[in-house]
Amino acid sequence: MDASSPDQAIIISTGRCGSTLLSDLIAEQRDTLSVQEFFVPMGSWIEDRERLSGAEYWSRVSEPNPALSALFRIGLPPPEVRYPENGRWAGNLGELPRVLATTLPKISSDPDHLYDTLAERVPGFPTQPVAQHHRMFLELLTSLHNRRRWVERSGGSSHFALSLLKHFPTAKIVYLTRSWADTAESMRHHSYFQLLELRMNAFRRYGLDPFELDADQPVPEEMKRYLPGQLTARTLRERGGDIGHYLVLCAFLANEAEQAIADAGPRELLTMTYEDLVDDPLTQLGRLGRFLGFDDWAPWAHRVVGSVKTRPRGLQARL
Repeated sequence: MDASSPDQAIIISTGRCGSTLLSDLIAEQRDTLSVQEFFVPMGSWIEDRERLSGAEYWSRVSEPNPALSALFRIGLPPPEVRYPENGRWAGNLGELPRVLATTLPKISSDPDHLYDTLAERVPGFPTQPVAQHHRMFLELLTSLHNRRRWVERSGGSSHFALSLLKHFPTAKIVYLTRSWADTAESMRHHSYFQLLELRMNAFRRYGLDPFELDADQPVPEEMKRYLPGQLTARTLRERGGDIGHYLVLCAFLANEAEQAIADAGPRELLTMTYEDLVDDPLTQLGRLGRFLGFDDWAPWAHRVVGSVKTRPRGLQARL
């Protein structure tokens, strides 16, 4: 990495295990850009070997996320969406650029202006692989906000752990876990994970992801109700009825992350658990601040520790 490049860190987790809380606390550190919901909403094309021009990359970053558009249509957007009610796309959320759903609103109080700034700069990126575009994009965001490092966090990033470790080999990795029972209970009440479970179930049964079909691709009749334009709130909510589906999902996502970590062997790795965080937040935040390289890790930990609330454990605990 170039000496002038910002430090990099990625929080990997199954989702619903406290990673949003960590990102919000990290955002309180003055030298750090907390980047939320960037890699996962960008989709599986991080693995593309195709070389994209800057304009082609920006076109993908700024297009709507089909899954999120479907959730907007049925009135079940995930709570992580932070686009302002008075924003440019507020009257047409189905067309909201994916980078404006959470990433930019978590960074700027005027995400539309930041979006316009990026729209002027990003198309000028050189032709290069997607992963390099991602790196340049995050470095640009970090530079625009005069920060020394970026820390990215996306819910469900375990599913992309191998790609992230492969394409960001110098990044510090924070691996956050939580008991599967509590995570599964939280997932089954969350629209994004209900949709993820539906898509994975469809792939197991039919070999097709209803949100990643080619144009005019035939689908089984019984799968049509899962298609983006046919999905209903009732169909999605039905996916939350059986916690067993989400225990399987937790096991799958956790295995992906742990296998990727074992295979890639990140240079710097910090493992954390949600349970330890709520039991002894000051100690755990201190560990995190030192690992990420905060000069003021102790004052930062003391300043934000009050935001960590002890929560009941067991199947009734939700996050």
